[in-house]
Amino acid sequence: MMRRLLGTALLGIALPLAAQQPPKLEPLPEPPPPPPGLALDPALEPQVTITRRGEDKVEEYRVNGKLYAMKVTPPHGVPYFLIDVTGDGSMIRRDSLDSGLRVPQWVIHSF
Repeated sequence: MMRRLLGTALLGIALPLAAQQPPKLEPLPEPPPPPPGLALDPALEPQVTITRRGEDKVEEYRVNGKLYAMKVTPPHGVPYFLIDVTGDGSMIRRDSLDSGLRVPQWVIHSF
């Protein structure tokens, strides 16, 4: 008797849940165009050059022809980065790009 009552109760709960229809979905609208005056300059995209120096694979990252970072991948070992932090051409070695606190730096004006 108790099993029959429990089975009926579970069936009474499960049937309405199974009969529910999913909501009718509408497609997302197209994203708006970029604001006028904001033209994406392809010269601002980084150019990546991959070369070999000995057995090391070297990836050079440049913007407007200026080298700002290099990733060196030795055949045996962990890759490391050489980054031009100050913009004067002197490279600083970093074992990873996410190594501690980095203060945002922007070039305001260059001569």
